[in-house]
Amino acid sequence: MSAPISLAVEDLRTRFGDDRAGATVVDGVSFALLPGRTTALVGESGCGKSATALSLMRLIDAPGRIIGGTVTLDGRDLLGLSESDMEQVRGAAIGMIFQDPLTSLNPALTIGQQITETLQAHKPMSRAEADRTAIDLLTRVGVTDASRRVHDYPHHFSGGMRQRVLIAAAISCSPKIIIADEPTTALDVTIQAKILRLLYDLQRDMGASLLLITHDLGVVASMADEVLVMYAGRIVERADVDTLFHDPRHPYTKALLACVAGIEDDRSVPLEPIGGSAPDLRHPPVGCRFSPRCPSVQEICRRQDQPLRAISSSHEAACILVEQEQAHV
Repeated sequence: MSAPISLAVEDLRTRFGDDRAGATVVDGVSFALLPGRTTALVGESGCGKSATALSLMRLIDAPGRIIGGTVTLDGRDLLGLSESDMEQVRGAAIGMIFQDPLTSLNPALTIGQQITETLQAHKPMSRAEADRTAIDLLTRVGVTDASRRVHDYPHHFSGGMRQRVLIAAAISCSPKIIIADEPTTALDVTIQAKILRLLYDLQRDMGASLLLITHDLGVVASMADEVLVMYAGRIVERADVDTLFHDPRHPYTKALLACVAGIEDDRSVPLEPIGGSAPDLRHPPVGCRFSPRCPSVQEICRRQDQPLRAISSSHEAACILVEQEQAHV
């Protein structure tokens, strides 16, 4: 019996610019989020991670637009909803934690106002009830003296405390899906660990699906159940977290892990950077998009795009080497 799916994404495509001069920054992305599990979306900056998250929330601004695919939640395709119906999904069914807590909070409103407006938009409660709930939420995410601090403004809070406020707002309506887009980027290392532990505990307590977007493989190792590796707008490998770290199959995944090993395993070992640079998606290369940088490139890679190939029920990679290895087994 297959596990229940909270959110199903199929062939999602998002483009910036027109058909002639633009770039498809999310190109045929498919995955599923499961209740109570954390899926990490990883890759270099600019690979399309944040664009994927914003597409799920229908928050892509012009000149960007979603040009294809489906995002199914509770039997409804979110891409086909009216804007008013989508507003009822944001915050209620899907909560999002953005990268920069300072720019994500309204400096003109108190912390309490920014939580209560979400509560009252989605739940039938009075202002007094919303105020009490906001205090309870702030206490739950570790804001001390919440009954007083609920009246403070964002600039009164440190970066770590502002991130806690964003988490409180994101979980305020007990969403089925939590999207965390680089939730610790602007924080120092000690605060990062506390925020990630808080997020992990809250997600497990709620039984929600967590989509964690990050470039930090250390965070992935400690928090994720499943990992999606993204390169140049496409998913190039999918695996459970243990498999990904111990048996990566795509050359790009191997290169990412080699960078981490060069830093963490032995400081006398020089860092192994990935040669070259990510392609310009306005003019992507023919064939596999990683082929210009791949140490294992073959002629077929330069001619034909490589689809995801199944290695097991929980592991697939978009590389011709998978097919060749299986042929020799």
